[in-house]
Amino acid sequence: MIAVVYSGSNNAEWRLAGKDRTIASFKTNGINPYFNDEKHIIHLLNKNINLIHHAEEIKRIYFFGAGASSDELKKVVYNAFSAFFKFARISVEHDIVAAAIACCRNSPDIVSICGSGSNAAWYDGKKIKPNNYGLGYILADEGSGNWLGRQLIKAYMNETLPQNIRKKFIDRYDIDRKTLLEKVYRQKQPALYLSSFSEFYVDNKNDDYLRNIIKKGFTKLIHTYLLPLHKEHPGAAVHFAGSVSSNFQEYLYEAATGTEIKIATIIKEPINNLLTYYSNKN
Repeated sequence: MIAVVYSGSNNAEWRLAGKDRTIASFKTNGINPYFNDEKHIIHLLNKNINLIHHAEEIKRIYFFGAGASSDELKKVVYNAFSAFFKFARISVEHDIVAAAIACCRNSPDIVSICGSGSNAAWYDGKKIKPNNYGLGYILADEGSGNWLGRQLIKAYMNETLPQNIRKKFIDRYDIDRKTLLEKVYRQKQPALYLSSFSEFYVDNKNDDYLRNIIKKGFTKLIHTYLLPLHKEHPGAAVHFAGSVSSNFQEYLYEAATGTEIKIATIIKEPINNLLTYYSNKN
């Protein structure tokens, strides 16, 4: 049996599969070694009945996650999984690798993630070429869910939201300035809190004010990450993975209009493509 895991900071998608069929599909809380230590990850694994039931049967695990960006951080996940899955060979990679495999398989192209966070890279058909992107929710993540959340709550607290959107925001969240600042600056994992506001954009995606914020975020994503990569690899198409790129893809296409960027693929969740890819390899 194999296990394929694709984890953002919010949720982790799991697929367990035998030779000819999917045995279990489920979600757990996200596994991000930036925020979660080995003890926390093991505790999370021990809470899931599917994992408890199949732990000894799983012989190969392919984990892809936000935060698994260095050998040291990958080791946090590897050690926790090794302690829980006693008989499994374990591979731990960054989520941008998952997006590349899910979108491109073995073909070279540019790949971008735009979900809770954002990132982009050149994929040569086998490996991701390292770059200086992926600086996280404070320094980067242009166009992502937590970037959208920052713009929304900043406009709310600065009282620059249009009245109709401000009323919808208050009706939905009923939250004051003090509580907002507490959640952003003093609670754990503020990026998760910020990205939760992307649901507000989904429910009001046709509002002109919010649509312009979304398009502005995508424009920043394109100019910060994708055009420099395209300059290095002219003619390459761009593949997107992630909830924000999928939920607002019409605005993503608009933001790319007039640039050299050619969008080839937009997928919401890489997990099913990853399962197909690794099921065929085992």
